[in-house]
Amino acid sequence: MKNILLVIAILLLANKMNAQGCSDAGICSINHGFQTDEKHHKNKLEFAAIYSLGEADVAYFSPYISYSKRFNDRFSFTSKITFSTATGSFGTRSQFGDAFLIGNYTFKEKSKKQWSVLTGFKFPFTASNLKINGYSLPLDYQSSLGTIDLFLGTNLNYKKWDFNAALQLPVINLNKNSYFKEYGGTDDFPSTNLFERKPDALVRATYSIKTPNKKFTFKPNVLLIYHLGEDSFENIFGQRESINGSDGLTINGNLISSYSVSKQSSLELSLATPFVVRDIRPDGLTRSFVLGLQYQYSF
Repeated sequence: MKNILLVIAILLLANKMNAQGCSDAGICSINHGFQTDEKHHKNKLEFAAIYSLGEADVAYFSPYISYSKRFNDRFSFTSKITFSTATGSFGTRSQFGDAFLIGNYTFKEKSKKQWSVLTGFKFPFTASNLKINGYSLPLDYQSSLGTIDLFLGTNLNYKKWDFNAALQLPVINLNKNSYFKEYGGTDDFPSTNLFERKPDALVRATYSIKTPNKKFTFKPNVLLIYHLGEDSFENIFGQRESINGSDGLTINGNLISSYSVSKQSSLELSLATPFVVRDIRPDGLTRSFVLGLQYQYSF
């Protein structure tokens, strides 16, 4: 318990940093596709609400709903729909974000080791060019990055540990963002006109701690995300321009605490913050604080 309290204290302290965390480009949350501990029920619904703080005092409220179907001991399927409300100096913008379709296959356990693989897609509901009163908005105010993405991932479960790696590859760019910082009246956000995003690679390590009565589970984890190249935009002269410093490594710390309400339902609280950051994140996913509450119901 002392170790758990220490992790919580470190995360709360780190949240006071103005840094860059992981929001919902998708790669941070797809590890839910690996969670196949539930054997008695074939279906699972998740309802979640996430509150977070971004750059230039932009605040976010991002609920989502997810449905998972376990066909057998090997194969499962997860779908998710996101929504986002962003509030800041530009105003308030609310819109659906993305739809996720993820398939997961679990191999037979051998010597206390069990591998899983997943693949899936993310589909945007917008072209990332939502406006307020006719004014173009930076990606920090958009509910989606406007790309169709492919996910490829694998997971190793060993005793109380989970190690997973994944790639998020933008395969079709539908982004029609039209924001120029020259016309935005502020230097808080970079230009992202006709934004093009590079892929992300993820590595995560998670350790699970259960109380003796198995009512509470704590999962401290460390997440490394490497952005594989510099993003780009089309400048006011119609030329494509790379965004210096937009590639590189981000390291996030996350603590997930869950409570088993019954055999069919549970509550989950998550707290996340970044420890190592990139020089710039034009994708608008900068977060200094992320707090999530989730309810799961299995049937």
